[in-house]
Amino acid sequence: MNDKDYEDVNHPEHYNVGIETTEYITSWGMSFVEGNIIKYVSRYKYKRGLQDLYKAEWYLKHLIKQLENESSSEPYTMEKSDACGYSVGTMASFHE
Repeated sequence: MNDKDYEDVNHPEHYNVGIETTEYITSWGMSFVEGNIIKYVSRYKYKRGLQDLYKAEWYLKHLIKQLENESSSEPYTMEKSDACGYSVGTMASFHE
């Protein structure tokens, strides 16, 4: 593996504007869901544009529902298409 390949894998450009995204997420002790919100919002301009914002939105709505259910003490389950009206697998179109 040459130096460029190593850097593309271990320190991709879209995660290294300012502080590396992984370091930021870890320093704040974020959960998987919280970390994904940060990851997708911070990289959308450099990687997959609107698709990354839809993914961030899905995780944010997932987190909101989770917190709402924790405060009401009801069990929580969220279908893949509940948050934004599209499947996580495709992240196709947004219909609210």
